[in-house]
Amino acid sequence: MSRGSVTVRVARWSAVHPWRAIGLWLLLVVVAVGMSVAIPKQHTQAKDNWVGQSGQAAELIEKAGLGERPAETVLITDPDGPLDKAAATTAIGQLQQKLTALPSIQAVGKPVWSENGRAVLLPMELKGTADDAADSIDKVVAATAEVQQANPALTIAQAGNASVNAGVWKQVGSDLAKAEKLSLPITFGLMLLAFGALIAAGIPVLLAFSAVGAALGFYAPLSYLFPDGGSVANVVLLIGMAVGVDYSLFYLKREREERQKGRSTLDAVEIAAATSGHSVVVSGLAVIVSMAGLYVAQDATFASMATATIVVVAVAVLGSLTVLPALLAKLGHRVDRPRVPLLWRLNRRIGPAGISRRILAPVLRHPRAALSLSAVVVVALAVPALGMKTESADLNTLPQTIPEVRTLKALQENFPSQGGLSYNVVAQGGDAVAELAGLQESAVQSGKFVVPPGQTIRQAHGTAVLTLVSVLPEGSANAETALGQLRGQLAPAALGSTRWAVGGDSAESVDYGNNQRDKLPWVIAFVLALTLVMMVVTFRSVAIAVVTTVLNLASVAACFGVLSLVFQHSWAEGLLGFTSSGFVVSWIPLFLFVILVGLSMDYHVFVLNRIREGVAAGLTPSEAVRKGITESAGVVTSAAAVMVSVFAVFATLAMLEMKQMGVGLAVAVLIDATLVRIVMLPSIMVLLGRRAWWPNRLHKQAVAPVDRELVGVS
Repeated sequence: MSRGSVTVRVARWSAVHPWRAIGLWLLLVVVAVGMSVAIPKQHTQAKDNWVGQSGQAAELIEKAGLGERPAETVLITDPDGPLDKAAATTAIGQLQQKLTALPSIQAVGKPVWSENGRAVLLPMELKGTADDAADSIDKVVAATAEVQQANPALTIAQAGNASVNAGVWKQVGSDLAKAEKLSLPITFGLMLLAFGALIAAGIPVLLAFSAVGAALGFYAPLSYLFPDGGSVANVVLLIGMAVGVDYSLFYLKREREERQKGRSTLDAVEIAAATSGHSVVVSGLAVIVSMAGLYVAQDATFASMATATIVVVAVAVLGSLTVLPALLAKLGHRVDRPRVPLLWRLNRRIGPAGISRRILAPVLRHPRAALSLSAVVVVALAVPALGMKTESADLNTLPQTIPEVRTLKALQENFPSQGGLSYNVVAQGGDAVAELAGLQESAVQSGKFVVPPGQTIRQAHGTAVLTLVSVLPEGSANAETALGQLRGQLAPAALGSTRWAVGGDSAESVDYGNNQRDKLPWVIAFVLALTLVMMVVTFRSVAIAVVTTVLNLASVAACFGVLSLVFQHSWAEGLLGFTSSGFVVSWIPLFLFVILVGLSMDYHVFVLNRIREGVAAGLTPSEAVRKGITESAGVVTSAAAVMVSVFAVFATLAMLEMKQMGVGLAVAVLIDATLVRIVMLPSIMVLLGRRAWWPNRLHKQAVAPVDRELVGVS
C-alpha cells in the first residue's frame, strides 16, 4: 500500500488539519440528526408486502372497493369466573357512549355474548384506511382504559390489528431503549479492557454512536424510496455499534502499535491509514455488498434494512478514515490517558496475542489434525440445521406481556369465529356469488371453518368476497394447513367457472414466509458470487477467495444449527426467557446469512492483510501466518467481543425475532472469531503454503521501501 493511496491522502489531510476534519464531522452529524427531526420517516404499507396468491386477492378486493374497514373489538370478561351480565351491560353502555363520541369511530356494533357465558365482545369499525386507524388508535384504546378504571371488577380490554400493532411498536421501542442502555456501557467496558485508557476506550464508542445517529438521519429521506418495515432502528443500532467500534479499533490499534515502535504521531497515522485503513475500506465494502443481497429478495422490509445498514456502514467507514485520524493527530500520546492502573498493567502484561499465541502454536505444528478436529466441531454444530423449521411469525411468537396480545388470545378462546385464522376467498367472473355460497356451505360442513357472525358474501363490480375463519388454533403450521385445504381442495371443487384467489391476513402471512424461503437460494448465490469476486480483486488470489467462501459457509451453517437447537426446543426457554414456538421465524435465516457473511469479512480481511504483509516481506508461509495471526489476534478478539456483547444484548429482548437474531449473530461471531479464524484459517493457509496466493506471486517480489517500512521489515 503506497503513501499515495486515497486512504493515506485523506488521513494525512485530516491529521494536518484536525480542527477542520473534526468540525466537518460534527457538521455532518448535526445535519443528519436535523434531517431525522425535520423529515418524517415513512413506514411500509400493507400493499408493500403483498406476494403470491394472497397478494392477488388483496389487489382484486382493493380494485373492487370491497375492503373492510379497520375493525377493533373490546372484550369484557370476569377474572373470578362467570361474567356478571348486569355489570357487563353497564360497562357496554359506557363504552358505547365514549366510543361513539370519538371522531375516528365509524360505527359501534351490537354486543355479542359468548356461548360459554364467560365473555362479551363489543365490535367497532374505524374510519378510513388501516394507516388512518394506526394514527388514531391511541385515543380509542384510552377510551377503553377509562371504562376499565370505572369497572375494576371486570377485565375490559381491546384488540384488533391497529391496537395489536401499536402494542408491538411500543414493545419494540422499549426493547430498543433497553439495547441502547446496555450496549453502550458494555462496549465501553470492553474498550477499557482492550486499551486500559479512558480516552482510547471512549473514541471508538463515541464515533460508533455518532455514526448510528447520523445514519438514522440520512435514512429519513431515503425512507420515501425504501419505507421502514419496522426494524430499521434496531438493525442500525445492532450493526452500527458493531462495525463502528470495530473500524475505529482496527485503526487505533495499528496507530498505537506504530507509535510504540518509535514513530511520530503523523507517521503512525499514515501507516495505520495505509494498512488498517485499507482493511476498513475493504471490510466496509464487503458488508455493503452482502447487504445488497437483501434487495434480491424483492421485499420492502428487507430493502429498508439493507438501505439503512449500507448507510450506517458507509458513515462508519467515513468516520474512521477522516475524523479518527484527526483526533489521533490532535491527541498524540495523550490518547493513552488517563490510564486505568490495573487494566493498563494487565493489558501490557498479556500483550497483543497472549492467549491466541498459545492456541496457534499447536495449530501450526499439526495443521492437518487441527483442521480435522475443528471441521468435526463445526459439522456437529451445523447438523441440526438440516432439521430447521421456518414459519412466519404469528400471535404465539409475540411477547405475551403485550396486553393486546393476551386480549386477542382470550378473544379466540371465547369466540373462535371472531379472532381465529381468517381467510378471504375472492371470486371474479361467472356466477361468483352462487359459487362462493356453495363454497361456504361445503367449508362449514367440513367442520374446519366457520363464518363470522353477521358476515355475508360481499360483491361489487363483478367481484365477490367470502370470509371464512378456521377453527384451528392460532399458529403458523395450522395456518398453512387451513390454507392448503382451502386452496387445494375446497375452492377448486366449488369455484370451477370463476377466477379465484384465497387471501386474508393468515394467507398473507403464509405466502410471505414461503416467498422468503423461495428467495433464499437466490440471495445466497448473489452474495457468495459478489464476495468471491471482491476477494479475488482485493487479494488477486482465487484460492483465498474460495477459502473465504468455504469458511463463511461453515460459520453460517454452525449458526443455523445452534438456532435450531435453541429455538425449536424448550431446554433454553428459562435461560433466555421465551416460549418455544417450535420453529425459526422465516425471515431470520435469510437476514442472518447476509449479515454474517458481511461481518465475518470484517476481521477476515484484516487478518489476511496482516498475513499478506508477512508474505510480501519474504517470510515463509508458516512464519507469515504466525506473524499475521498473532499481530492481529488482539484486535480480532476485541472486535469479536464487541460484536458478541452487542448481539447478546438483543438476545435478552422480549421480541422473539430480535432474540433469535441476537442469539444467531452472537454465536456465529463467537465461532467465527475463535474456531474458524484462529484454527481453521491458519491451518488451511499453512497446508496451502504459497499456493494460497495463486495466481498472485507475493513471495520474492520486489517490495517498495515504503511498503517494507509499513510491515516493519528492515
